[in-house]
Amino acid sequence: MKEQREKKIFLDGQFVNEADAKVSVFDHGLLYGDGVFEGIRAYGGRVFRLEEHLERLFDSAKAIRLTIPLSLEELTNAVLECCRTNSLWDGYIRLVVTRGKGDLGLNPASCPKPTLFIIADAIRLYPPSVYERGLRLHTAAVRRVSSEALEPAIKSLNYLNNILAKMEASASGSDESLLLNEQGCVAECTGDNIFVFKHGELATPPVSAGVLPGITRREILRLAREEGIPAVERNMTRYDLFVADEVFLTGTAAEIVPVVEIDGRTVATGKPGSLTQKLLLRFRALTRSTGPLIYSSGRPAETEAAQQQ
Repeated sequence: MKEQREKKIFLDGQFVNEADAKVSVFDHGLLYGDGVFEGIRAYGGRVFRLEEHLERLFDSAKAIRLTIPLSLEELTNAVLECCRTNSLWDGYIRLVVTRGKGDLGLNPASCPKPTLFIIADAIRLYPPSVYERGLRLHTAAVRRVSSEALEPAIKSLNYLNNILAKMEASASGSDESLLLNEQGCVAECTGDNIFVFKHGELATPPVSAGVLPGITRREILRLAREEGIPAVERNMTRYDLFVADEVFLTGTAAEIVPVVEIDGRTVATGKPGSLTQKLLLRFRALTRSTGPLIYSSGRPAETEAAQQQ
C-alpha cells in the first residue's frame, strides 16, 4: 500500500502539516459563520478562472467589512504555491477567510486579526454515470435565505439552509434539492446554479431571486451566446422546469450536470439533452486551456504520483 502524503495547508502566511492546521475554538468563523470562502478548480496544471474567484472573494469580504490580510497578488501567489506544495495537477482549492479569533460575543470588534487558510486537494466528483443518466431533483421545504436577510452575492460561510436542503434530498431518495425563494420562484440548488432550455432560449434565475452569481454560471451564459443561443436571466417557477426541453446544473465542482427528473416529473425525454452535452464539452475544453500555470515547465513527476494516492 502506498504511503499517504500528508497535505500541507497554507495557514496565516505559512505552510503547516494537515495535523497541525488548527483554528481557535474562539474563531468567529466557527462560532458564528462569520467569514467568506471560494471553491476553485485546477485542471491540467492550470487554475481555472483564478482572477474571477479572487475578485469575488474580495467583493464578498468588502460587503461584510472583513479585511483580507493579503493583497490580490499575494493571494494569487499563495494559491499557486499551495498547489505546487501539494503536487496538485487536477483538483480542488478551498480558500477561506474568517473574522478571526475573538470572544464569545457577536461583536466582530473583538477579532483583531482575520484567519486565512488554503487547502489544495483531490476532488470528489459526480461519477461519470451521473453525466450519462442525469440527476433527480426534489423541491426542498426549506426556502433560500431571503435577499433582504443576506445578500446572495456574498459567498459566506453560512450554509446551514443549504445543508438542510441537502438532507431533504437524501431523505426523499433524490440526488439533489431545488431551493425556492420566499416568493416561490426558483433560486438554485444546494451548491449549484440551475438553467432551463426551452424553445431555443436558455434561462437562469437572476441574482435578485436569491442566487449566488456562480463563475461557471457566467461561463455558460457566455458560451451559449457564442453558440448563437439567446441566454437570459429571469424569474422562473417550478412549472418552467417541469415543461423544459432541458434542465441542467452548473458549479465549480459539478461543472455541468443534466437533470432528468424533478419532483417525479420527467424532463423532456428523460435523458441528458444535446445542448447540455455540447456546453459540457465546450466548458471542459475551456478549463484545460485557461488560467495561470501552476508549474513553469510541464507536469512534474511527483504530481502524477500524488494523483494516484
